[in-house]
Amino acid sequence: MRTVMTHAVVPLALGWALGSRTIPPRLLLAGALAAVLPDADVVAFKLGIAYADDFGHRGASHSFAFAGLLAVFGALISHWFRAPPWRVALWLFLCAASHPLLDALTDGGLGVALYWPWSDARIFAPWRPIEVSPIGARFFSARGLEVLWSEARWIVAPALALGALGAGIRASMRRSEPAR
Repeated sequence: MRTVMTHAVVPLALGWALGSRTIPPRLLLAGALAAVLPDADVVAFKLGIAYADDFGHRGASHSFAFAGLLAVFGALISHWFRAPPWRVALWLFLCAASHPLLDALTDGGLGVALYWPWSDARIFAPWRPIEVSPIGARFFSARGLEVLWSEARWIVAPALALGALGAGIRASMRRSEPAR
């Protein structure tokens, strides 16, 4: 697991790169929430559901199927986001899927059930540079600071650079358009 705040950085940076004409503010916020939502499965610990169960941490809510369900739901209420259904669905899918894909890059835990319900296998990426975040109050420790540094280096800085690059390209394109 990465820290909850970092999950929202990827959609926010990508939304910055694409601009509000492509990703309206409501859709941007929904994408940030979709990127954080899979970690709501930590409630399973309080309900006595084991980490390794299908509905445990990094289980079903960390799957492409879950991202797909969010996408379908978003498309059904796309008018609220002020965007076409296909764009809402694609955006929400990508934002929700970014969560388990980045969790698969961490160096701890059981992996992610990316292909649930077709497979309950927990997988990791072949390259795992991101330090896993401690769950709960242990986050406020020296270990938590190490995790924040790891996330800043491997996720936040590259995402913000991508966002700035996209925003810069959009601004450059606007300046080069002929006056109407």
